[in-house]
Amino acid sequence: MSSALRVLIADDELLARKRLTRLLAALPDVEVCGEAADGEAALAAMRAGTVDVVLLDIHMPGLSGLDALALMPERRPHVIFCTAHAEHAVEAFEHGAVDYVLKPVEPARLQKALERARERRVPAQRSEPTPPREKSSGGLGLSRLPIPTRQGIVLVDPDTISHATLEDELVTVFTAQGDFLTDFSLNELAEKLPAERFHRVHRRALLNLTHVARLEPLETGGYLAKTARGHSVEVSRQSARELRRMLGLRKGTEDEA
Repeated sequence: MSSALRVLIADDELLARKRLTRLLAALPDVEVCGEAADGEAALAAMRAGTVDVVLLDIHMPGLSGLDALALMPERRPHVIFCTAHAEHAVEAFEHGAVDYVLKPVEPARLQKALERARERRVPAQRSEPTPPREKSSGGLGLSRLPIPTRQGIVLVDPDTISHATLEDELVTVFTAQGDFLTDFSLNELAEKLPAERFHRVHRRALLNLTHVARLEPLETGGYLAKTARGHSVEVSRQSARELRRMLGLRKGTEDEA
C-alpha cells in the first residue's frame, strides 16, 4: 500500500486550486485525489473515497470551510486551512485543524503543514499499539493520563486539560473535571502530553491550544491567552513569536485577532 498522502483541494477559486495542484505536484509522496469548489462538494468527496488531508478554504459559497469541518465524520481527514483570512486561526485550531496557512501559499510553508499531517497519520496506521506518551505515563496502556495528587492518582483525559501553571513551586493542572495540584513538574507534563496540542508558552505555563478562545496582545509583545473556561494564561514574547509562526500569522496582525 502506498504511503503517499491523498490530498483533497477545496477552494471556490479555480486559480487557487490550480496553484495548490502545482505546488503539490512538486512534493514527494503526495497525491491529489480530487478537487471541490465548495463545502458540500468537499464533504461528498470525503464520503466517496479515501482522503488523508484536506486543503480547505474558509470563505466558500454555501458551507464555509469551518462549517464543513464541523460536519465531517468522526474519522475525518486531517484538515489544513489555506485562506487569506488570518482572523479565524484560533477557531480553526480549536476545532482540530492540523495547520493554518495564509495565502498566497508558499511551497515551504505548505510542505511543513503536510509534514505535520503526515506525523499525525502514522500512529493511525498502526494496529492499536500503546502510544509512546502513554508508556511514559506508567505503561498502563490507557488513553488517560495518571496525575499524582495529594488526594491520590487522578486519571485525566488529556483532551480535557486546558493548561497547567506553576505557582509557589507547585503545578496546578486545569481540566474540565476540576483543577488538581500535582508533584509533576511542567517539563514532566509536557513530555507526557501530545506535543502537537500542548505548548510551553511561558516558564510557568503549559497551554493546550485547542482550549484557547482568544489571544489578547500585551505591551510586552506577548499574549494573554483566554481559555474557553475563562482562565487567563500569559504567553511570553518569545513563545508568542513561535505561536504566530505556527498559526501562520504575519507580524502585526495579532492586534486584529
